[in-house]
Amino acid sequence: MNFDMSPLFISLKTSFLATAITFVLGIFAARIVQRIRHFQGAIDAFLTLPLVLPPTVTGFFLLVVLGHNSPIGYFLQHFFNVQIAFSWPATVIAAIVVSFPLMYRAARGAFLQVERDYIDAARTLGMSETVIFFRIILPLSWPGVFSGTVLAFARALGEFGATIMLAGNIPGKTQTMSTAIYQAVQVNNLTNAYIWAAIIAIWSLSVMLFMSFWSRRHLFVLEEKRCN
Repeated sequence: MNFDMSPLFISLKTSFLATAITFVLGIFAARIVQRIRHFQGAIDAFLTLPLVLPPTVTGFFLLVVLGHNSPIGYFLQHFFNVQIAFSWPATVIAAIVVSFPLMYRAARGAFLQVERDYIDAARTLGMSETVIFFRIILPLSWPGVFSGTVLAFARALGEFGATIMLAGNIPGKTQTMSTAIYQAVQVNNLTNAYIWAAIIAIWSLSVMLFMSFWSRRHLFVLEEKRCN
């Protein structure tokens, strides 16, 4: 039996790249929104919208924006010969969009937990906002940021709806493990569907167990420091 392993490699490659980009974008967006005084609620709602929208709806909106007939898609295709829709970069974009809200919410929540006294003391000492962020806020909020990163990776790994709408299900090119399950069920190849479902379940469970272990280990270290 020929079992194509390309969906595994495409999924992992997509998830790692999407998580890296989401990590940067989520932290940056959380920091910007935290410092905005007006329309913060509206901006926050817009950034977390993919979290509550059905993935297929998110994928449809992405297709409208980046598809061949959209202004952006037409511009990229005719001036740079770059095609986004139904290409591997489309799988990355879909994974970024659906996982971004998790990273953003986790980072923003972690930033809000940082004691204001530390920040005020740093400002009193003449530190710039950039130095305060990288030397005080980010290190103190790292557990929450790390949890958001792990959740974002798990979400990107299992993404289906937005991916199949924007990137399609092209074997060896855009077919991820989730879309491979869909394809296997469509052709009544339940053996492959079971295999891919088991692989995704094992990967996701491993990620969550690692996050749980790391969180408990981190809390244990903090308790030791407090006791000492």
